[in-house]
Amino acid sequence: MLQLDDVVRDRGSRYAVCGGPVAGRAGIDAFLADLKRDKRFARATHNSWACVLTDGGPLRADDGETGAGAVILRMLDREGLLDHVVVVTRWYGGVHLGGDRFAHVVTCVRAWLDARRAGG
Repeated sequence: MLQLDDVVRDRGSRYAVCGGPVAGRAGIDAFLADLKRDKRFARATHNSWACVLTDGGPLRADDGETGAGAVILRMLDREGLLDHVVVVTRWYGGVHLGGDRFAHVVTCVRAWLDARRAGG
């Protein structure tokens, strides 16, 4: 698992991103369960994720952050990355971010993809 903490801070909200290879939907579920064993992630406001499976197609979940899963999925699809789940985590800081939240999701996924390419 490649995890990047504190990727973005904005008006009290904090963002992190993590991801890694998975095998099927069961692999995604196991990845998410493992992530949430860390109490910080279990208590996060949102753990939005997406994955393109070779044997199951595109899957995503917003976890209450409407549209975030679709943003992640679009980026993974453009990258041609299969069988890797990417999770963008947000700890809500009390101020609504409006459309800026989508830019923060993009920033997080881009940081994860760049770190993955660099061998992080």
